Amino acid sequence: MYHKEKSLQIKNSASALYNNLGVLRIAPKQLTYFTVVHANVVNMVSASWDGLNYSHRQLQSKEPNVATSTSLIMQAAFCALPSRDLLVVTSQKGIQIYESDGSIMVYWHALETPETPTETAVFARGISAVWENYICVGVSSGAILVFDIPSKGTPILNNTNCNLCLWKSGEEFQVLNKIPGFDMSCSSVKLWKGTVVAGYGSGQIRLYEAVTGILHAEVNAHARWIYSLDIAPFSGLLLSAAEDSLVRVWHLSMTPETNTVEVAHLHNECVTDTQICGAKFCDGDGYAFAVTGYDLSEIIRYVQP
Repeated sequence: MYHKEKSLQIKNSASALYNNLGVLRIAPKQLTYFTVVHANVVNMVSASWDGLNYSHRQLQSKEPNVATSTSLIMQAAFCALPSRDLLVVTSQKGIQIYESDGSIMVYWHALETPETPTETAVFARGISAVWENYICVGVSSGAILVFDIPSKGTPILNNTNCNLCLWKSGEEFQVLNKIPGFDMSCSSVKLWKGTVVAGYGSGQIRLYEAVTGILHAEVNAHARWIYSLDIAPFSGLLLSAAEDSLVRVWHLSMTPETNTVEVAHLHNECVTDTQICGAKFCDGDGYAFAVTGYDLSEIIRYVQP
């Protein structure tokens, strides 16, 4: 179903972080942007669709009144909104929002840190574009920061919502439901047609109805911790990647009679001797996907023939 394509080289190797790969397809320019985090640096690669042109950029973590920050970056993710595409970078010190090509930082939000050191780590991670003009970012305190994104100019910190699991977005964010974790860490979450798709440290994928929280399906997908999930929204393909060095492609389909979701396994790829830490589809149909691995200085790509 998929075959391996030429890898993309990056300036530094990938850190062992969940979902450590960002992909943004820029159709008007026939380019695809990729991001991979290494310590306090975001490695960016811009690749033309014909495979002839590549360019590299590196973004450093920021903190107030410091020329060169050593603050570790926790995540870098593209947020595609109807009026604007942005790159969001989170770290132990704050949240940086860039234009999608990384050329300009349009906003910086510092995290509140205690005056005296504590045992509790302070950081931000968990990035999502929501509705037409919001970007939500999770904070280690349990809060979710909501940024109102204008079509041009500087984002605005709109409000802060705590202990939010499932919500309905809009002018006011409304809590819909909370799903228990069953004493197992959830490393990756996606939403597809009213269904929450969650990957866990147990190697399982669980599918819940978003509004009610009812469990529709549970799949023993991997032998070890799941590091990344992604969904191709137009085709219903689901990508899962885990510490067992396997990347798997699944197909999600709705059953109208029962309003439930069915899961079918389609494809396997074994990335030998690699601790996978990121996997993303490169387009909305799932025609191609990319993979990163801990301590690898390349982005591995697979395409359908």
